[in-house]
Amino acid sequence: MPDDSTAPDDLFAQPALEAGAPKNTFPDSEMFAEAAYQIVHDELLLDGVARMNLATFCTTWVDDRARRLMDESIDKNIVDKDEYPQTAELERRCVRMLADLWHAPDPATTRGTSTTGSSEAAMLGGLAAKFRWRARGGKGIPNFVCGPVQVVWEKFARYFDVDIRQVPLRGDRLTLHPDDIAAHCDENTIMVVPTFGQTFTGLFEDVAGINQALDDLQARTGLDIPIHVDAASGGFLAPFTAPELVWDFRLPRVKSINASGHKTGLAPLGAGWAIWRTAADLPEELVFDVDYLGGNMATFNLNFSRPGGQVVTSYYEFIRLGRVGYTRVQSATHSVARHLAAGIEKMGPFEMIHDGDPLRGIAAVSWKLPDDQPFNLYDLSDRLRTRGWLVAAYPLPADREDETIMRALVRHGFSHDMADLLLTDIRRALTQLTTHPPTVPLGRAEAGGFTHSATPEVSTAALRWALRR
Repeated sequence: MPDDSTAPDDLFAQPALEAGAPKNTFPDSEMFAEAAYQIVHDELLLDGVARMNLATFCTTWVDDRARRLMDESIDKNIVDKDEYPQTAELERRCVRMLADLWHAPDPATTRGTSTTGSSEAAMLGGLAAKFRWRARGGKGIPNFVCGPVQVVWEKFARYFDVDIRQVPLRGDRLTLHPDDIAAHCDENTIMVVPTFGQTFTGLFEDVAGINQALDDLQARTGLDIPIHVDAASGGFLAPFTAPELVWDFRLPRVKSINASGHKTGLAPLGAGWAIWRTAADLPEELVFDVDYLGGNMATFNLNFSRPGGQVVTSYYEFIRLGRVGYTRVQSATHSVARHLAAGIEKMGPFEMIHDGDPLRGIAAVSWKLPDDQPFNLYDLSDRLRTRGWLVAAYPLPADREDETIMRALVRHGFSHDMADLLLTDIRRALTQLTTHPPTVPLGRAEAGGFTHSATPEVSTAALRWALRR
């Protein structure tokens, strides 16, 4: 470390803070840890307050004991099951608990895994469907059918050479409907992917109705097409707040489910889960037996080394809350969402899309603004940023991309009082925008991101043409 014999007493008078943070090249010299910490800490202030970010689905509040368990597990690599056998055991317990929660026929024998998030879990579910299709004699380029989806499914299609058949939004539809299914399926369809907690609006897609539509399709054509449920957000809500909804392994065609532990599962960032209906639904070709530091283990993840703390804290939340506690926590979250939706609806100019009803979707609120207003939702989102709130405004998916909506996600830790503060700021922003309307309303580019889809730099058609050359 540098000689501190002449160092100033005050941290902010140290040369390291006077010079500013290294930005473009790897630094040559050292600095005191206190100075390095202060530089990084102060720069991160510009990120704002995570709990005021109503655009993110991810956990922004955890209790002190969960933080302690994360600290105590910071050095545990979950892939080293031989070295950390109890962490591995907690993962196995979580898999069995989720298989039970989602009504697997035999939770004790089904297979599942923790992942870095629901995106990795979704890709594992898709890969399993592709391998099962091949085992049945599938040839050519496989495809899957879905409605408006988060970008992970577009990446899955690209990375694993699968066609994505996204059903266009017809009329006033915002979700994939059962009567959309048959026209898009054929002998190369490896799965249909309903989204149980849609990214754009927060609405549930009708998994039971889609299951019935596929039954009818099989009766007419013989095509036996499975379902993978993308329950990234809904998988940890509906079992507790809408148990009468049938969307999980109670439906025979549901072969796999992905969910995000770090969303409504209440775990810290970096937790996801993939669960299969039965052990046979996860093809053996995807499972590797790995010799690692003296042990042998089965693994079927896309990642290898990763931290174990998220699994440890997931197990902590499962046993701390149980079904009764999760029901109370998730019901409270929906209650705040309903309260927020009622307040927004009373303001007048908005048209509600999802009001936080647990039978219709996740704990979120989404709404539109009529075209006759002197401002748009991008302007409103921009005004709310001045108070620290991040509330997403963005266009709807293809065939309705000329419509802009706004969405607020209500998570654990967002209270009725915080909702009232947000409502007050929305009213203030509406008054300002009505009294002083913008000369030129903001567009998406000026207002910020909140992107839920992505455009590949090289199109799928161009990529396949290049591969055929």
